[in-house]
Amino acid sequence: MQDGVHSIRSFSLLELIEKHSFVEMIFLLLRGDMPSEKERVGNDMHTAIAAGILATGKRHGGAVQEAARVFSLEKSPQEIVASYQEEGKMIPGFGHKVYKEEDPRATAIYKKAQTLQLPTTVFDRAYALEAHLREQKRKTIPLNIDGAIAAALLTLKFDERVGDALFILPRMVGMTAHILEEYMQNNSYYRLSADDVEES
Repeated sequence: MQDGVHSIRSFSLLELIEKHSFVEMIFLLLRGDMPSEKERVGNDMHTAIAAGILATGKRHGGAVQEAARVFSLEKSPQEIVASYQEEGKMIPGFGHKVYKEEDPRATAIYKKAQTLQLPTTVFDRAYALEAHLREQKRKTIPLNIDGAIAAALLTLKFDERVGDALFILPRMVGMTAHILEEYMQNNSYYRLSADDVEES
């Protein structure tokens, strides 16, 4: 990220979301450029990156499914927020370490749904929760990418239980790119410096 713009291999992340396909993302991440017309095949990546998948869980990757469950509740924003506050828990699908006021990835998905003229009922519910959280906390806790994916999968009538899978599928490409970069390093392993390690 530089000057507030999130980019991948010099392409704006928002431009990639809005204008490019999953296959193009595979080429960009793994080869470093966009495919030619002849290379734009429609085959899905089907090989599981097992270690990377196993690294996902409740703290990283589990929020999509949980957020979808929250958005499916027949309760008001006030009831949902009160319930989570009583339990001392964060509502899944909200907040981000970097994006304090707005997660641009979530906004891009919401705008994509509007452009495709999909019903925005679930997104409206999510943003109503965001608004009530702002009132309660007196600060913005924005709908994040996990929450937006959850809203999108419910809008498209997917079962909320596929949320974790929808988190993992696109990341398999990123995992592969990461492994490829490790292969290309001169040394056989990467040693963390003491500054990179936090004691729990």
